[in-house]
Amino acid sequence: MKILILEDDELIADLLATVVSGLYTGVEIEIAGEVSEAVAAWKSEPADMVITDWNLLDGSGLTLIKAVRRTSQSTPVVVVSGRADRASILAAASLGISGYFSKPFSVELLHQRLSKLIDPATLARNELLSLTERLQRAADSGAQLPGGMDPGSVIALAERQDDLTPGCLAEEWKQEAALSAKLLYVANRASLRRSGQPVQSVKDAITATGIPMALNQALALSMDLAGKLPDPRLRTRAQHYHEQAESVAAQAQRLAAMMGDSGDAHFTGGLLSRVGELVALRVVQQYVSEGGDLGEEEIDLAIAGWSQALGNRMKIQWRLSLKLRELVGAVHMLQQDAVSRDRLIMRAAALLAAGDGESESCRRLLRRLGLREEIGAQDNGSEGHS
Repeated sequence: MKILILEDDELIADLLATVVSGLYTGVEIEIAGEVSEAVAAWKSEPADMVITDWNLLDGSGLTLIKAVRRTSQSTPVVVVSGRADRASILAAASLGISGYFSKPFSVELLHQRLSKLIDPATLARNELLSLTERLQRAADSGAQLPGGMDPGSVIALAERQDDLTPGCLAEEWKQEAALSAKLLYVANRASLRRSGQPVQSVKDAITATGIPMALNQALALSMDLAGKLPDPRLRTRAQHYHEQAESVAAQAQRLAAMMGDSGDAHFTGGLLSRVGELVALRVVQQYVSEGGDLGEEEIDLAIAGWSQALGNRMKIQWRLSLKLRELVGAVHMLQQDAVSRDRLIMRAAALLAAGDGESESCRRLLRRLGLREEIGAQDNGSEGHS
């Protein structure tokens, strides 16, 4: 199956590719940044679906739609455009489009609508793909975690958080009911303790928690797959990995705070530390849902064998900064001669989260950070009050 995307904004093109790659197993995606390029691609090899912007530097996406309709009346064509006026929508509709989305668009709504546009007979070709082939495709071209929010879009917001305000974030997330509820819950826990007054709006909740915390809450929610995988074996594993990631995040932020850092980036790195395993579970679920038969051992082998490659692919797909990549990588492995304080924190956090706080490796890391005695005192105090 092939999907052609015409979009000259690289970030939006990548987001669209992420959505469709998560919907259709084994999909081949071709991205064109110019109308002429897209038309040539269609004429060379027609796609099973076309997604196009309207305004491009070298012309209009309507030109591509006309080229598609000259040879195919049945191929789904979706317009994603900044033009939201009635005249533009009617002009595109007259060419026989299958859907029209105005920017900024809801990932969840786009996900739902696109899933209904491909004929099951077209998707049936994907049943020939083995699990290994599907995992390889995901490692080569990326994937999308199921759910309404794309982690990549949250990470993109985090990269420019200095320019964000609570108001603009509240507007960005106004369609995200689950996130709104979570932000209000987190903010109210603190607000009710302090003043006895509840927080009434998402904007006030973001103001109360702070933008970095709000972004990390959004990231955590976007990566929680437990309720989105029908297979109970995969659902249990997803919950385990998500809890592991949140535990590493909390420990990393705690260690960073002891050293005078806010720990926001460390928390983010912890949340992303199991993304490879989660993507592997996503691909396995697609395989099982389409009739594949797997035992427990085969599931574990798929996760163990592919989580690193899939995690690396998602780091590229989400355009993680070098610093964030290093923080995530240090959770799993640290070179003996590493001197970066941030990496030491992440590796120590991973060991503490795994219950290995008394191991020689963890003790050594905490000593290098100057935190061994402080951590011991805190932990002893916690035991004394339990």
